Amino acid sequence: MLLPFFSIYPKLINLSLKTSLLKWRPDYDSAADEYNRAATCFRNARSFQQCKDCLFKAADCYKQNRSFFHAAKCLEQAILMSRDLGNLLEVASIAERACALYQQHGSAESGAFALDKAAKIIEEQHPAEALKLYQHAADVAMTENNVRQSAEFVNKVSRILVKLKMYDQATDALRREMGLHEQSEHLPAIGRLAVALVLVQLARGDYVAAEKAFKEWGNCCEAPEVQTLEMLLQGFDEEDSDMVKRALNSPFIKHMDIEYARLARELPLPQPTTVAPKASVRENAAPSYVSPNASTQSATAHIENEDRGSSLGDFASGAGAPPAGAMTPGSEDEFEGGLC
Repeated sequence: MLLPFFSIYPKLINLSLKTSLLKWRPDYDSAADEYNRAATCFRNARSFQQCKDCLFKAADCYKQNRSFFHAAKCLEQAILMSRDLGNLLEVASIAERACALYQQHGSAESGAFALDKAAKIIEEQHPAEALKLYQHAADVAMTENNVRQSAEFVNKVSRILVKLKMYDQATDALRREMGLHEQSEHLPAIGRLAVALVLVQLARGDYVAAEKAFKEWGNCCEAPEVQTLEMLLQGFDEEDSDMVKRALNSPFIKHMDIEYARLARELPLPQPTTVAPKASVRENAAPSYVSPNASTQSATAHIENEDRGSSLGDFASGAGAPPAGAMTPGSEDEFEGGLC
């Protein structure tokens, strides 16, 4: 019953886009409005594919008329249609196009929110694509010097990285977020992130980096956070798994964001180092192998050592020195005539 009604819009659109002798330029504004009305009718009829096609055409008409803001609005509605159709991977590309149009119009903040909205739609099933959208949204917010909004987007980036077990990138994202909060002088947020950074460093297996992070940012933590981190690091230092369990079961850590609370539950506990046991001697074991040439070589070496020792002893006792009364020939003739 709606098909005759829908057939009106193509005629109106063609009439708006048609040129003539007195009409040299198509009326893109009127055509975009007609496409928007058709999209609304298709949405009410739950024909989401036709609705999305009409929204794309309306966005193109607005772009031709350099109405970038309205074109971006049409693409935002197309994001919802793609969600209803189940094309979640298409959501990211449409959001990127909408953000670019918002930036051309000078509304970068609206573009960041469009990326945020699209990322929330696909985060559950495609976290890697949502990660890219949040990173782009943080960069767009920083172009407007909106530090607090950028910090919110970076927080979502770090949580997704922890969820994906990409701990190296998560540490960089956490440090970036802490730097943004430091610019806005939001110290309580820095203290909570310091705990998250220590947990991520311990998940990486780098106890030294975790202790360094605590020394660097511990002055921003509150008293319960400091006590928890000191107990946690002391437990890892002393390899005391019970102390680590008590620190990880603290109410503060349990009430953190779900990604960090789950990370604390999955954190590997320290295992005490065990000394290797001494080698045991087997009973009735065969004797060690001895070479038959070893006895001959040792006897020869012993005889040589004895000969060398005896010759040295004779020389020391004076056997090789000349007698005391003996004189060399010619010694008496030299002194026979006296000194003259």
